[in-house]
Amino acid sequence: MTGWLSRLLAASLSVFLVAAGIAVTLAALVSSAHAERRVALVVGNNDYKNVPKLLKAVNDARTMGDTLKQLGFTVMVAENQSRQAFSQTLLAFDKSVEASDTAFFFFAGHGFEIAGQNFLLPTDVPAATEGQEELVRDASVLADRIIERLQNRKVRTAILVFDACRNNPFERAGTRAVAGRGGLAPMTQLPEGVFSVFSAGPRQTALDRLSNEDTNPNSVFTRTFAKELTQPGANLVQVAQRTRRLVSELAETVRHKQIPVYFDQMVDDVFLNGMAKGQPEAAAKAEAPQKLAALPPVQQLKPQNDSVNAPIAMFSRHNGGWTVVFSIADPTLGISWRMGEAGDFRETGFIDTLDPRTRKRMPNPSIELPADAPATTIQVRYVDTNGELQGPFPIRFDPEAALIRDQRKILDMTATSWLSFREFNGLLVYYTHLMSYRCAIREVRVGIDSTVPDKVLKMPACDPRDPSVIPHEATPYLKLAPQTRSVSVELTYRDGSVSEIKSFRR
Repeated sequence: MTGWLSRLLAASLSVFLVAAGIAVTLAALVSSAHAERRVALVVGNNDYKNVPKLLKAVNDARTMGDTLKQLGFTVMVAENQSRQAFSQTLLAFDKSVEASDTAFFFFAGHGFEIAGQNFLLPTDVPAATEGQEELVRDASVLADRIIERLQNRKVRTAILVFDACRNNPFERAGTRAVAGRGGLAPMTQLPEGVFSVFSAGPRQTALDRLSNEDTNPNSVFTRTFAKELTQPGANLVQVAQRTRRLVSELAETVRHKQIPVYFDQMVDDVFLNGMAKGQPEAAAKAEAPQKLAALPPVQQLKPQNDSVNAPIAMFSRHNGGWTVVFSIADPTLGISWRMGEAGDFRETGFIDTLDPRTRKRMPNPSIELPADAPATTIQVRYVDTNGELQGPFPIRFDPEAALIRDQRKILDMTATSWLSFREFNGLLVYYTHLMSYRCAIREVRVGIDSTVPDKVLKMPACDPRDPSVIPHEATPYLKLAPQTRSVSVELTYRDGSVSEIKSFRR
């Protein structure tokens, strides 16, 4: 009897454990599915009642919807939205988005900029004239508000794409148009986790077609962007850069200037169609448990994952090469790294500071790379306070992009130093500072005694091998008339975004 009861209990326990294992597996699958959840809203407006109709915006929305479905998004498609319908659609989008989602918003239609704010025009926007800016504001959707709504939903990643950089829809022969511009203003102050793309740069218009013989159902931007989104192994920045180059080349064939721009506030690279070649395979390979010298024993090596505590990195270029500073949210007992997918991990060592969270010496958060370090993936891992090795986590190192981002950040922080006046055999204005960080700059314009920068400053080409050095033959100053009182300056950055106009007085 006792043996029978023991077997029965053992069998019951086995069934319980199997069921529990299934439940845990299902929970893990649900959790994983939620972590990868992607939701999109695409809007296309053609049938405007009071401003010029469009031909391809609806097609553009449908094409983007099909493309995003291929990439695993749950897609809502909205067409020819009145103001009320647009509001209801955005409310439905709000309800469909959850915390930690990747949210994608695409708009094709008329867009309009008023006083630096971007408005997406519904189909029943009134035909406003001079002095009726409020009419447009009240009847339209503020683009920044869409970002706020997604932030309120605590999405992990927000991607916004606007194919709305068309001509001023309020221009009429014999009337003065409402004060503003067709197209959209740069979004330079995006919150973290937001990536936006515009079909054309400031003061540019986007082409619907290249010629009367162009039978493609989509605009020049959308046909290109949708194709680039599906390229395997390309992150968002690469997609935007390729789109910018291809659209610019297509527009040049008809002597039109259209350079799409993007604004990136992403902490990590975002891949919508798989990671870079080699990364999935590397992630699948299990590494044997290892120990780091001078660190506590490692209990297990966890595979690469998408943890919210994954390290991020900041890259700074100096005369001797690169400094890479890792930022890790968790308290750490040690950090190690390697270049690429193979080879031994190297420790970063320690600094003479106690970490108040661990009461132990703080691991050195930085490493040095040579000036000619190639583009690659840096694998980073760290030992947590339990002695477990977390990682490896991949951090993409692109020297060109890192240099531009680093110099752009410095320029933004040192805007008061862009120009300086000196008197030496006359009045001079020096722009040495701008030359030192020219790798982040596409064009510099200045205005002499004017708030409108209309003169292009000649800048030497960027030398990635020694980016901060000014060539000896360069002339980093302008000679000014003695009575000059002020100089204004405007920068166009490599990504196509434009700085605020800064004024410098003697």
